[in-house]
Amino acid sequence: MTRIAVVGMGYWGKNLVRVFHKLGALHTVCDTVSSKKEEIEHEYPGVSFTSDMNRVLADTNIAAVVFATPAADHFRHAMAAFDAQKDVYVEKPLALTVADGRAMVEAAARTSRILMVGHVLRYHPAVRTLAKMVEAGELGEIRYVYSNRLNIGKIRTEENILWSFAPHDISVILALVGQYPERVSCHGSAYLNKGVPDVTMSNLEFPGGVRGHVFVSWLHPFKEQRLVVVGSRKMVVFDDTSTEKLVAYSHGVEWVNDVPTAIKAPRERIEVDDQEPLENECRHFLKCIEERTNPLTDGREALAVLEVLETCQDSLEKGGVPVTLGGTTQTGRPFFAHPTAIVDEPCSIGAGTRIWHYSHIMKNAVIGENCVFGQNCNVDSGVVVGNDVKVQNNTSLYTGLIVEDNVFLGPSCVFTNVTNPRSEISRRGLYEKTILRRGCTIGANATILCGTTIGRYAFVGAGAVVTKDVPDYGLVMGNPARFRGWISRHGLPLRNPDADGVYVCPESGLRYKEVAPGIIRCLDLDEEAPMPEEMRVGTKSYDAIMHPERSA
Repeated sequence: MTRIAVVGMGYWGKNLVRVFHKLGALHTVCDTVSSKKEEIEHEYPGVSFTSDMNRVLADTNIAAVVFATPAADHFRHAMAAFDAQKDVYVEKPLALTVADGRAMVEAAARTSRILMVGHVLRYHPAVRTLAKMVEAGELGEIRYVYSNRLNIGKIRTEENILWSFAPHDISVILALVGQYPERVSCHGSAYLNKGVPDVTMSNLEFPGGVRGHVFVSWLHPFKEQRLVVVGSRKMVVFDDTSTEKLVAYSHGVEWVNDVPTAIKAPRERIEVDDQEPLENECRHFLKCIEERTNPLTDGREALAVLEVLETCQDSLEKGGVPVTLGGTTQTGRPFFAHPTAIVDEPCSIGAGTRIWHYSHIMKNAVIGENCVFGQNCNVDSGVVVGNDVKVQNNTSLYTGLIVEDNVFLGPSCVFTNVTNPRSEISRRGLYEKTILRRGCTIGANATILCGTTIGRYAFVGAGAVVTKDVPDYGLVMGNPARFRGWISRHGLPLRNPDADGVYVCPESGLRYKEVAPGIIRCLDLDEEAPMPEEMRVGTKSYDAIMHPERSA
């Protein structure tokens, strides 16, 4: 049985502790209030308690950590857990900024850890049934979706009502519509605490004319948790406060004397399973850990929700003016995609990235800023690409590939993710991780076998077949690829070291030296930092640098 630690035993953390204990997975509870130890020992015999999270991270018996802590702590806690090789569950929202959320998603991919976010409404039996109805086309074309989440409930001071209540409904609406909104606007007011809105109304505008809104408040005289989906054939109401959770209405419209007239139909109660959503969610997390599969509400899904939240917050602070959502519309979005390119939502694409003719970015891909994808490129689900990466024509990046910043991928280079593929045998779940470290270059038509790591600023020659790891600054060529020497950050061979064993790049003048057998380092630059901007633009051709006698 997977062993879980729950960090934070506050209002919602207590529920997580209860459910994971019920499922037989609870190993440890961690909370800064040490007096809660007596409560744990009394209600959950055999469960460990600690007030030191470092003990949780150091315990090799614990496979995953569940964080029911304030949202401001999610980034710091999750990153520490990934470093400790723990799978992670965080309560909503994923983080407080898209930048932090994207870093968490990338860290999970880099460490091969599972990241799940507590969008518990997605695991509600009624919402699951509704999603199946939408997918089967029972409602027809979705035209309008709105939700009300209102209560005189727990009032928070560390986060406003938008960030506290709206993530669940935004997650469900994005899933039902199947798209990102093009624009959002958000109005709200703060009545109790200045600068902390108690009531907000967020309006979502989707491609094709679909609209939605999310109304949330913790200053409401009674509890209301209602989601309404209006389709061309049916309207469905999910009311979580009613004994009839899901009700459909097949209302129609007829034209009478050129006047549209509503034709009402009887209400239809839809039966749903009687299951606790939180238990469904916790079971799903445990299953994903055991089977090493992506959760329904994984980091990428949560990143999409976070982007909507952040954009709504931007509109709220601007007095409710509509704001274009990054990465969704051809006009105003931070990246460019040619009209022939296909970008499946949800995915994450950074500002300044350009995607050219007939390329396909699949959902749940993560792409950084200022990247360039040439014609006929494919980026698979789960691929992580850093900033300033150049991908030339006819190159496909498959699940399991992690590409760090400033990498160059030549035309038609090939990556694999299964060692022994067979058409009739499914190898899903056995994909191997391949890592391209910062600044490396893969030549045209080169093949990189899965499970290998190409070191920083390494250079793989055109047509090479790489079957094992390549060291930092290593130059490899041939089939199979063999080590041929060292190469500088500027892509020039390093030859003829001086008496102290120091190589000098003939273009930049930067010095390199082997610090250990098979390990070379640049003596003039910080190895952990990217190349300074002033050194990125060369002034001489390769031929002029390497063969000055020809120029003479």
